[in-house]
Amino acid sequence: MTLAPAPVFRMALRVYWEDTDAAGIVFYANFLKFFERARTEWLRTKGYSQEQLRTERGTGFIVTDASISYRRPARLDDLIDVTVALTRVGQASLQIAQQALRIVPDGTNELLADGTIRIGCVELGTYRPRRIPTEILQSIQ
Repeated sequence: MTLAPAPVFRMALRVYWEDTDAAGIVFYANFLKFFERARTEWLRTKGYSQEQLRTERGTGFIVTDASISYRRPARLDDLIDVTVALTRVGQASLQIAQQALRIVPDGTNELLADGTIRIGCVELGTYRPRRIPTEILQSIQ
């Protein structure tokens, strides 16, 4: 089933030394980390933590596909707005559109990276696909 993008979740984060290379530019793979953090916090706002899902249900979400386009470099000390928008819901997977935008003081945020991430719901231990629990689906749509 295809959905219109859900209201966007936003999370601000600062770029630190640990995120950059020797030139002070964010290492490209760190955008995946930024996206992961935003998805985790989005899920938390819906009432679910990754640890709660693991310990109470034996369930986890894993990335099964990622496609990212890098538009502009992010630099040391940049303030970045990372967004999450649900674009597709399946029985055992979610497709999420994400963006990282540099927050500019004049209000004209600059797109740094955007992508589509597909996450699958699995039974931890076996990593077999598992239906997303109904109450989670109801809370995220």
